[in-house]
Amino acid sequence: MSDGRAGIDAALVRRLIVAQFPRWGGLPVTPVEVDGWDNRTYRLGDEMSVRLPTAEGYVPAVAKENEWLPRLAPALPVAVPEVLGEGVPGEGYPYPWSIRGWLPGETASRERIDDLPAFAVAVAEFIRALQQCDTTGGPIAGRHSFYRGASPAHYDEDTRRYLSILDGQVDTGTAARIWAEALEAEWTGEPVWFHGDIAHGNLLVDNGKLTAVLDFGTSGVGDPACDLVLAWTLLDRESREAFREAVDQDEGVWARARGWALWKALLLLAKDPQRADQRHVLGELLTG
Repeated sequence: MSDGRAGIDAALVRRLIVAQFPRWGGLPVTPVEVDGWDNRTYRLGDEMSVRLPTAEGYVPAVAKENEWLPRLAPALPVAVPEVLGEGVPGEGYPYPWSIRGWLPGETASRERIDDLPAFAVAVAEFIRALQQCDTTGGPIAGRHSFYRGASPAHYDEDTRRYLSILDGQVDTGTAARIWAEALEAEWTGEPVWFHGDIAHGNLLVDNGKLTAVLDFGTSGVGDPACDLVLAWTLLDRESREAFREAVDQDEGVWARARGWALWKALLLLAKDPQRADQRHVLGELLTG
C-alpha cells in the first residue's frame, strides 16, 4: 500500500477509481484542505469526493451512510453528502469506500459565521428535522456509533480516569459534579435520529451561513443528547441561549449533553494538557 496515513494517498485513490469506476478514471484526485481522522477524503474532479475509512472500526459507517443518507436527505433543511458510488476493497486497500457529491463551503468557525445566534438556530433546525425522520429499521445506538446516542455511562470509567489524571490542573470537583449529573439524568424518551458528531469540522458554511452537514458515520437512533455539544465547543453565551431555545430539549437531555462535551474535553486534555481549545471548552462547561 501507499505511504499516506493508514496507507492511503492520492495514488492509491486514483488506482481504485480507474479499476472500479473507469468512467471517472481521468479526473484529478487531490487531497482536501481539512481532512478527518476516521476517514481520509480526496476531491475527485470538481464535483465529487472520495471517502475511505482509515481503520476497520470505521468500516460499519460506510454501509450505514450508503443506506441511510439517501433516505434522510429529503427531510433535512441543508445539504448532506450524496452517495454516487460504492467502492469495494482492492489495489491493496482492505475496506469498502465511497464516492460522494462535492459540497461547497468551508468548515465552520466563528470568524466565518456572520451571525452566530442565527447560525445556532440553523443548526438547531437541522437537529429538529433529523429527529423527525422515520426511525423504522434505523441503526440503534451502539458500537457502530461509538455509543453516541446511548448513555454517557459507557465512558464512565474513562472519564473518572481522566479526572484523576487532570486533578490539580483543572477544576475536577465541578467537572465531577457535571459528570454525576449527566449519569443521573437517565434517558427515558422515544428513540430519535441523531447525527453523533455535530462538530465545527462537520458543518459547512458559505457566505457566513450553514449550508451543509457532513459525516454521518456515528449517526443512529437513540438519545439525541450527543448532538447538543456544539453549545460549548463553538457557541458563545448569547448563541448558546438561542440554540437552547430553538432546539427545544428538556433539562435531562441538556445534562447528558454537558456530560458528553465534558468527556471529550477531558479525553483530549488528558492526552495534551496544553490544548488551549479544550481548556476553553472546559471553561465554558464549568461556568455555563
